[in-house]
Order: sequence, then structure tokens, then C-alpha cells
Amino acid sequence: MPASQHTNPKSDIEIAQAAAKRPILDIAREKLGIAAENLEPYGHYKAKISMDYIKSLKNKPNGKLILVTAITPTPAGEGKTTTTVGLTDALNHIGKKAMLCLREPSLGPCFGVKGGAAGGGYAQVVPMEDINLHFTGDFHAIGTAHNLLSALIDNHIYWGNALGLDSRRVAWRRVMDMNDRALRSIVNSLGGVANGFPREDGFDITVASEVMAIFCLASDLEDLKKRLGNVIVGYTRDRKPVRASELKGHGPMTALLKDALSPNLVQTLEGTPAFIHGGPFANIAHGCNSVLATTTALKLADYVVTEAGFGADLGGEKFLDIKCRKTGLAPDCAVVVATIRALKMHGGVKKEDLKTENLKALEIGLSNLQRHVENIQKFGIVPVISINRFSADTDAEIALVKEGAKKLGVEAVMADHWAMGGAGAADVAHAVVKAVDSGKSHLKLLYPDDLPLVEKIRVIAREIYRAKDIAVEKSVRDQLASFEQMGYGKLPVCIAKTQYSFSTNPDLKGAPVDHVIPVREVRLSAGAEFVVAICGDIMTMPGLPKVPAADSIDVNADGKIVGLF
Repeated sequence: MPASQHTNPKSDIEIAQAAAKRPILDIAREKLGIAAENLEPYGHYKAKISMDYIKSLKNKPNGKLILVTAITPTPAGEGKTTTTVGLTDALNHIGKKAMLCLREPSLGPCFGVKGGAAGGGYAQVVPMEDINLHFTGDFHAIGTAHNLLSALIDNHIYWGNALGLDSRRVAWRRVMDMNDRALRSIVNSLGGVANGFPREDGFDITVASEVMAIFCLASDLEDLKKRLGNVIVGYTRDRKPVRASELKGHGPMTALLKDALSPNLVQTLEGTPAFIHGGPFANIAHGCNSVLATTTALKLADYVVTEAGFGADLGGEKFLDIKCRKTGLAPDCAVVVATIRALKMHGGVKKEDLKTENLKALEIGLSNLQRHVENIQKFGIVPVISINRFSADTDAEIALVKEGAKKLGVEAVMADHWAMGGAGAADVAHAVVKAVDSGKSHLKLLYPDDLPLVEKIRVIAREIYRAKDIAVEKSVRDQLASFEQMGYGKLPVCIAKTQYSFSTNPDLKGAPVDHVIPVREVRLSAGAEFVVAICGDIMTMPGLPKVPAADSIDVNADGKIVGLF
């Protein structure tokens, strides 16, 4: 049996590359009952599911949906994706029919901080290198479709601007799937008359694109095209919105996205089927995999495990308030992932001191876990706490966490799927099945559709972040009022803020209260059907760290990729 977490000498990529993967056509047939003619293989180990086959599942009953979320992330690591994989393997291990739905990793974090996002240890999805790099090309299609619209905007202005688009009020930025701070703010069309009219512009990362959000919320190809047509690219001088459909952009954009829209099927190290499809960030977008993947999985398995990005205050809230609101989905249970290491960091312990037992700091840090559990309960969902075991965890620390969970009326279960695969998360799987079978989860959305937009932001700030209030400049209030006048007042709001704190100060750990959330900008995503509220200093185009993960990524003499982790 593999050793406990972080004592195993093999890296994630070494474990993944040594795995005996099964042909994806066999996984689809044996585990899901999908015949080969309903798949479009991308090599031997990944395939897309035919849209016609997905339509044929319409009248099948749904399985049970399990949301995996987490405490506020720290440099100590929590292992949310690893838990999603390990829990699904564990459900199959205890005799259930389960599959999982994940987001596709973005190249920005893979070459920046994360170095990979396909799980870890013996709880991974494979082929790991493909998933972390170009995969089936979905992100390239999304970025190209987005930038096609950008090109059509400037081309329209160049050839006479019949729609009267005010170049000062173009709201559609460009995107690329890489962290590049140098492109946050640019001036385009320099170089003379032949290159168009110079104007201020900028880049966001592809996972922050409204096209990505639309892609992940669209129910089918027709819905995708309609939503793309509704995108507002900018405004005329008299503030009239100009939509992508008026530029005839939605048709060719849909053509670029047609094949990408089919969900991608891969497998875990234990042969569990997995959909990996779409990938908006949760700190600057809605942080969930595609609706198509989730709804399809629910027709194919009795238990579907999915995750939402970052902590329950960001990805979890958006999964429930945006994705569930728009689709009618509702989780039957939520798993809140934590590690004792991370909880000690929330209690003030430095990363280099985490291996030393510190019950006082752990008790302080438990306030963060408590906050997330309470937030999940506010939505009417039954939570289960999964504690990823590390070799330095002491019996006294484990007992303290379990006692803290008991006071909340929630079960906390130790898990060792990183080292043991599905067998290591069997206790979590049993706890999840018990919670699901209880039938006690009944989704309650945080706010009604008809609440004013500024009040929706305030409700999230107070109820989820425990802020005293929000700070909204008059210009931002006026912008929100204009969205309401345009008929978008009933849309949900998508908060863009730091993932590292309940506040907008990333250094404020634990469970801060009575802070103020500054709303510095709002953006209308008319196609995705939500309003983005940008709070604090969060960037929609991240930068690379001082020592990026790219420094370690390479190809060795045998042609194998190394350095992903």
C-alpha cells in the first residue's frame, strides 16, 4: 500500500505516467453503457460524447449530485480536486455507480502557480499531461471565438461603423489562456491609417471570458448561439447597447465552438469515468464545469461528484446561486474539504512550522471551517467535512477537528485518498451516502431574482463574507442602475474577489467579520446572464509569480513531459 501523503517518493506525474490506462471506448461501454458510435475519440484515452446521444438521454432519471467545495485556500494546500477524484473512486469502491465532473485546467495557473490541476497522488484523472496542457482544444476554441468577436468589432469600426459603436465605450476585451500582466492594459491599432482607429484595450485570461461562462452555462448548441448573440460588446454615443448578433458574430463563433461543446470523457487512475469540460475561474467568474457535462453525467450514473472552484464562499456560492438557479440543479450533499495544515495556517502558523503540533492555532483556524459549514447550511444543503490526512497530523489535532465538527452537528471524516486511492476515502463515501439518503438537503437560494442588483451584492457580502457593508462609488451605482433600466435587474451577481480571504485583503485569514467590501467595477455579462462585481484588487488577467511553475516544466530525452505536478 502507498505511504501516507507527501512521504511517497513518486511525484503526481510519475504516478500518472506509470498508470495502466484503459482504452476510453472500453470505459465508456463497460462503465456507462455508451457504444463506440456515440463517441469521438481523441487518441486512445480521451473522447467527446456525441450531442445526439446526449439528447437521447433526456427522459432518463437523474442520479444524486454531490458538490465538493473547501475552506479558504492557503499555500498549505487543501486538495479539493484530489478529494473530488478520490471520493468518486471511493463511491465505486463501496459498490455505488459514480462518475465525476471537473473543470479543465487553465494554462495560466499550470505554468504559473499550480503546475497542474488533475488531482494528485493516487487520486488523479488521466491522461494527466494532456488534461493539463492542450487536452481536446476546448480552451483554444473558446479563446479563438472570443477574439474573433474582438476582430469583428475593430473591423466594423474600420469599415465605416454603421452601428455607431463608440470606440471609447467598447466593453469587449481580448483574451489569452496565459498569465500575462503586460497585456492587462494596452492601446491597439497603432501604426497608421491602415491599422484602424487607436483605442484603449486590454486582455483578460480566457477563463474570465464571457464566452467561457456562456460555454459552461449553455444547455445545447441552440442555447449557446442565442447567448453569444446577446453579448453586449459596447455602446453607441447615446449609450445604446450593441450586441454580437448585430455584428453577425454569433454564427461564426458558434461554428468555432460546435465541436468543443461536447463533453470530454476521461478516466481516473482506478478507471472511474470522468467528464472534464469547461473551466471558468471562481475568483473572477462562476467557477463551475459545464452544465452539459453535469446534466449528462446525472443521466449516466447514480452518484455524480462535481466541484466548484476555491472556497465555499466563492465557487460554492456561485454554483448554488448561479448554476443551480439557472438550471434547476440542486446538490443532495456538499463536501467541505480541509486539511489540518491549512487550518493551522488560518490560525496564524507559518508554512515552515506546519509540521509541529499546535492545538491553539488549530482551534483558532477552525473558525474558517465553521464559517464555510455555516454558509453551506444557509443554502439548505447538508455538509460533510473531509479532512485530507497528512503524515504530520497528530492524534490530538485530529481529535480537536472532529470535536469542532461535532459541535456544528456535522460529521468530519479523515481521508487518505492521495496515498490509497478510493479505498482511502471509503469512510467519506459512506458519510456522503448517508447524507444523501437522509433527503435533508433542500436548496434555498441566497436572494430572490427581483432584489435590486446592489442589494444582491450586499446580501452576499453580509451573509457569506460576514462584511459590515459594501462600499459602492456613485459611478458604479449608476452603472448598476443602467443595467436595471436595460432590463437586466433580475440577473444574479457574480463576485470577483480574492480567493484567499472572506475579506478583500488576501492576508486576512481565519474568519474576519465587520469588514467592508469595496465594489470598484461592475460588468454586464448579458449572454451568460449575470452581472460581475469586481471587488478589491482582484485582476481579470493574473500575472506569473517570481518563480513560475514553467521553470520546472520540460520534455526529457525520452520525449516525456516532466515538471507538471
